[in-house]
Amino acid sequence: MDFMHLLCIFFISVLSCSYLIRGQQPYIRKATTACGSADKSNSALGYTCNGVTPRCQAYLTFRSQPPFTSVSSISSLLAADPSELSQLNSVPEDATFETNKVVLVPVNCSCSGKYYQVNASYVVQKDETFFIIANNTFQGLSTCQALQAQNNNLTTKKLYAGTRLIIPLRCACPTKNQTNDGVDYLLSYLVTWGQYVALIGDIFGADTGRTLDANGLSEDDTVIYPFTTLLVPLEKPPSSSQILPIPSPPPPPPSSPVSSSHTKSKTWIYVVAGVLGSLGLLSVIGVVVFCFFFRKTKSGSKKDIDPVFTSESFEALEKSTEKKFEQEFDFLESVSISAQSLKIYTFKELEFATEGFDLSSLIKGSVYRGRINGDLAAIKEINGDVTKEINILNKINHFNIIRLSGVGFNDGTWYLVYEFAVNGPLCDWIYNNNTSQKFLTWTQRIQIAFDVATGLNYLHRYASPPYVHKDIKSSNILLDTNLRAKIANLSLARSADEDGEHFVLTRHIVGTQGYMAPEYLENGMISPKLDVYSFGVLLMEMLTGKEVSSLYEANSDLSNALRPTLQEENEKANLSSFMDPALEGNYPTDHAIFVIRLIDNCIKKDPSVRPEMDVIVQNLSRTINSSLSWEHTGNFE
Repeated sequence: MDFMHLLCIFFISVLSCSYLIRGQQPYIRKATTACGSADKSNSALGYTCNGVTPRCQAYLTFRSQPPFTSVSSISSLLAADPSELSQLNSVPEDATFETNKVVLVPVNCSCSGKYYQVNASYVVQKDETFFIIANNTFQGLSTCQALQAQNNNLTTKKLYAGTRLIIPLRCACPTKNQTNDGVDYLLSYLVTWGQYVALIGDIFGADTGRTLDANGLSEDDTVIYPFTTLLVPLEKPPSSSQILPIPSPPPPPPSSPVSSSHTKSKTWIYVVAGVLGSLGLLSVIGVVVFCFFFRKTKSGSKKDIDPVFTSESFEALEKSTEKKFEQEFDFLESVSISAQSLKIYTFKELEFATEGFDLSSLIKGSVYRGRINGDLAAIKEINGDVTKEINILNKINHFNIIRLSGVGFNDGTWYLVYEFAVNGPLCDWIYNNNTSQKFLTWTQRIQIAFDVATGLNYLHRYASPPYVHKDIKSSNILLDTNLRAKIANLSLARSADEDGEHFVLTRHIVGTQGYMAPEYLENGMISPKLDVYSFGVLLMEMLTGKEVSSLYEANSDLSNALRPTLQEENEKANLSSFMDPALEGNYPTDHAIFVIRLIDNCIKKDPSVRPEMDVIVQNLSRTINSSLSWEHTGNFE
């Protein structure tokens, strides 16, 4: 019996080893957010040294983001040879890539202890953490667990600006089975929205089965997440020509409304480092601040930028002496040290940033353009309770949601300091009767729609707790220097159930006319489907170039405006009368009709049959990829 027992153990060991050799590495899944965990069932610490050789030529991908947009800056960040990088990407050594361009990075991968890695070097910037460095700066090419393990000789737990770290970048060398199968190289590919194993394999001409094997995945287990790495086995080095947009047919138009029971997303969005342990103290801090310092407020003389902000005002205690006022700010400074993610600004700092809140710095309403430490910022002056918006924005951090960087308080007035969106609100760009001569192409409009949908999907499914925005409209969508969309103004946001399925009721109906869903207006029903309806209205504005008020002038029910175009026999003939004349027919007809069908589903009266936001993200992801290919080939109609 003992012999048989040993024999069984032997065969199990052989089979296990064989699997490990065949399946290069276990896919990391959601481990990128679990900084306190060192679960060995995933590859959070790195890819295991189980290849034929201890070192090899490997490849990474990196998406250019300021300040890392040039050949030299990316090479320096990722410990790559600039001449090899420029040659691989078919650009000169002094070239600068456009933002979000996928860059191929050749690296020398080697074993360091148990794991393959490329050792890069990085100097910590102010307020950075292991999580931020791994997932923001290096985009998931390293993990917070690997950074902590690699730099365990630090004398303090907190990272200080100026500290130099070793960054173990994720790379790997082929196993014996892979080399016998013709694989000579492994590429660590950074996954982004709407991608899946077969699609990534097709980009580089890699067999899907090989790619699944390389990551320990099966055909029934193919879910991959943005901001993780996927190993792609290659027979020859990758080429820059492979990472151009791949032409693909437009997705089939939805023939019937999407049922919520079939739209559960398996796509996980990485949650950025805003959720630090200390952030949980913010609400308590807010209560303390209000209880001790602010009991009376003066009625504001300036109109807030948001006409539907209806939170009840609070009263601020008048300061009795300048010394007491300074003591209050000493307390606020201690708050900033505890919360770290928010900077507390003195009123003098904000005055200096806005040149004394001069009219020349006024953007709109009560929002000012300021310059802080050389960087532009939007400074919003509010007379009212801002705790909810501060709490929400301090818990979340997403590229498509405007970032709150700091707060200030003076004489009963709050000042919220946001990242600056250079190109202003979307409403300045999409209405064809505006006088600014601003114009968005078809592809830019779909990209913006995709950005808004992605931000909302994050709020609905991956924020903790989930939120309903409640006021999606063109003036609450801001555009950055690259015309990428940022959702702003979460003052009306309402927390939702964890599963996002149930709704809550309210008698306090607040919103913007034309964007509010029927069930909210009639019954006060709040659910994520409320944002889906508003998004559909916003998308209709973007395609027609008309304000929502103009759309309602001709139709009491917005669905009626879509009917002529959605009639199969007339859809193409009626399309030109529906679309924004400023586009002058420069859009792919089939894609436009598909988006109109998507709008129709979003604005259904019954919220249960509206698609969930993750389905909208998937549909628009395919549409933007197809539109980029259409634009790249110059197939203008």
